[in-house]
Amino acid sequence: MRSASGAKPPTGRIDPAVLAAMELLGQRWILRVLWELAPGPLGFLELRRRMDNCSSSMLSVRLQHLQGAGLIVKNADKSYELTTAGTELDTALQSVWEWSRRWETALTD
Repeated sequence: MRSASGAKPPTGRIDPAVLAAMELLGQRWILRVLWELAPGPLGFLELRRRMDNCSSSMLSVRLQHLQGAGLIVKNADKSYELTTAGTELDTALQSVWEWSRRWETALTD
């Protein structure tokens, strides 16, 4: 992988920012929340309805993590939506979604 400047990262050490992103995104339900919010704002109840098997308390914790990371914001109407940083991450994750569709059979068997 190359950085935004085009420079290849040094081998052997993971950049602290990359490590922090990997730790955040590796938490269960984080990517699913981002996926559900990508099309537009959702209220808590609608988001919870869309997230099968995720408890309300776990969803609340994940929403707090994402707000703390600056990836989502809670609006005055109590809906949640992606911030500019969240939208940029969604754009970056599109290649992961495309990859998963290409390799669906191997991933789901």
